[in-house]
Amino acid sequence: MESSDVELDLQRSVQAVLRELSTQAPALQSNQGMWRWSLHKKVERDPGKSPVLVRILLRELEKAESQDLRHVIIPLLHTVMYVLTKATGITEELYQRIYAFCTRLLTLPTPYCTVALDCAIRLKTEMAVPGTLYQRMVIAEQNLTNELYPYQERVFLFVDPELVSASVCSALLLEIEAAQAQQTPETCMRHVVSHALQAALGEACHAGALHRKLQASPRRTLEHYFHAVVAALEQMASEASPSREGHVERLEEIYCSLLGPAAGRCGGDLVQERPPSIPLPSPYITFHLWTGEEQLWKELVLFLRPRSQLRLSADLEVLDLQGLRPDRELARVSVLSTDSGIERDLPTGADELPAPGSPEMERAGLQRKGGIKKRAWPLDFLMPGSWDGPPGLHRRTGRPSGDGEMLPGVSRLHTARVLVLGDDRMLGRLAQAYHRLRKRETQKFCLTPRLSLQLYYIPVLAPEPPSLDTSRTVDPFILDVITYYIRMGTQPIYFQIYTVKIFFSDLSQDPTEDIFLIELKVKIQDSKFPKDGFSPRRRGVAEGPGAELSLCYQKALLSHRPREVTVSLRATGLILKAIPASDTEVSGSSHCPLPAAPVTDHTCLNVNVTEVVKSSNLAGKSFSTVTNTFRTNNIQIQSRDQRLLTLSLDKDDQRTFRDVVRFEVAPCPEPCSGAQKSKAPWLNLHGQQEVEAIKAKPKPLLMPINTFSGIVQ
Repeated sequence: MESSDVELDLQRSVQAVLRELSTQAPALQSNQGMWRWSLHKKVERDPGKSPVLVRILLRELEKAESQDLRHVIIPLLHTVMYVLTKATGITEELYQRIYAFCTRLLTLPTPYCTVALDCAIRLKTEMAVPGTLYQRMVIAEQNLTNELYPYQERVFLFVDPELVSASVCSALLLEIEAAQAQQTPETCMRHVVSHALQAALGEACHAGALHRKLQASPRRTLEHYFHAVVAALEQMASEASPSREGHVERLEEIYCSLLGPAAGRCGGDLVQERPPSIPLPSPYITFHLWTGEEQLWKELVLFLRPRSQLRLSADLEVLDLQGLRPDRELARVSVLSTDSGIERDLPTGADELPAPGSPEMERAGLQRKGGIKKRAWPLDFLMPGSWDGPPGLHRRTGRPSGDGEMLPGVSRLHTARVLVLGDDRMLGRLAQAYHRLRKRETQKFCLTPRLSLQLYYIPVLAPEPPSLDTSRTVDPFILDVITYYIRMGTQPIYFQIYTVKIFFSDLSQDPTEDIFLIELKVKIQDSKFPKDGFSPRRRGVAEGPGAELSLCYQKALLSHRPREVTVSLRATGLILKAIPASDTEVSGSSHCPLPAAPVTDHTCLNVNVTEVVKSSNLAGKSFSTVTNTFRTNNIQIQSRDQRLLTLSLDKDDQRTFRDVVRFEVAPCPEPCSGAQKSKAPWLNLHGQQEVEAIKAKPKPLLMPINTFSGIVQ
């Protein structure tokens, strides 16, 4: 195909993607993402089309910038970055233009500036050291062992077995197994070496000869060149001012050593041929049917266990990595000293002491050491990311927590990407598991220092029909969509988790506590609970439908000033929504998991009460219903007559509570934020010593769900 025909074909595909992003028709949205997937497949089959596609996408991005078509900027930018990660042969001039475009986006509000900054950082690294993005992604996702880049990732795919049919589960398993069967460590190392050499040397690299040489190389030779290439790229990327010329020279030496003196600039005139495709392997994915809230914790511990004990620092030796039993005694954060507290009582050799008779030795005899060594973890240490935005937003957005050392000697080398497929019930169960995990971490503290946890969600709105063909013919669309979302969904939205305390009509039954993320639905039961004594009702007085409820809540105000409201009314039911269904969708997410919140939405529950209104006319008394809506930070609801209530959390039949007389709802606090703070003692005007103690306001527990764009303003 001629170059003009190639450009015309890619231009048509890009225009189809733009129409897909701009349309609101449900018929077209059902196949959303298909055009973008086919576009990536065209480039994957013929890598030579990558520079042409990048130029077309950049042209459309610049047009969207000039015409202020912001809804297409982030999707197109993600597409460009995905192509650049896999491509070779991109000119430096093209990199500079894309980098300049990203820097111009930094003046826009979030999430545009946030996504642009992330892209600009990666582009700067790729411009200086070509092939770095591809190499790091493959090493981490495939868990290839390398000391210079020791990061490891794993994707945990959790599926709701009640919603996703067995045939769909079989198809997913078939796709995952087929992909991983082709992605052996040897194959991935060949891809890394070949991609790095082609990205650095460009046309001077004879891709066909290189491919044949790598295919014929034994594992030991392959590992040697793999580590040599990784060392060259990582050492160059770690320099303050990396030299691209020096990087090319180093990789040229490796290339000549691999192919011999008759290669590239080293001499010879090998016949150039069409370069073979270098695929970007799918990440390592484990498939799980969701069985309970303990399952997530156990899988994460098993992910860390093989290598975690080798990376423990002395400060974390007391932590328990084997604690899979929920009733096991929890380790203390402080360590009790067993000595007398006097330094001269220490055994010989415990520390390097000064010479006898020296002034230091005499002072040491009267100096005490602390009897208890306390570890002062930061109060917000367990937060799932660093977010410094203003308080009040219901769903907060920001970048996920990155790698790096959180404690001395302990690096977060592991990243667990947890993806759930399901509906609101599955999200509610994920919130339960997340809350339990965070509660464990305040006591055991073994996952957070070494593990970056990223959460993803793909909604499944209806049970799939059991007619899917499970033959050996595999359509990789589903797996490719999951892979694209995992890699490009870098903007988390933080959702508030709410706690509910439930009181039952049976006084012998203890109150229970639970949490919810989406909604709490209240229904009025037909049955009544027994009441002490007997209060006869006057004849002819109609009781009316529903139940008499007493509502006490704190009204949600933009000023955050407390305003208590108490009201009694008769209602047939009510719904407390933590995530209103009327919010606008997140821009640019062809497979986006969750709706976004408008910037005016603050931390609150949206309460819809179906109130009973009594009216009188010539025919007698009649009743009608009207829906009242208000917002609140927390609420207490109690049945004032003999009617009992039924609570349903997150539309989950397994989390339904009957015979309820009262319940209380409030934002769920961060498990580690309820501690007391005390200031140092000081003297007042009368010379008396005082200690001021203040109670820290509990931080709300927010669950981050990664999306493509975050909250669109």
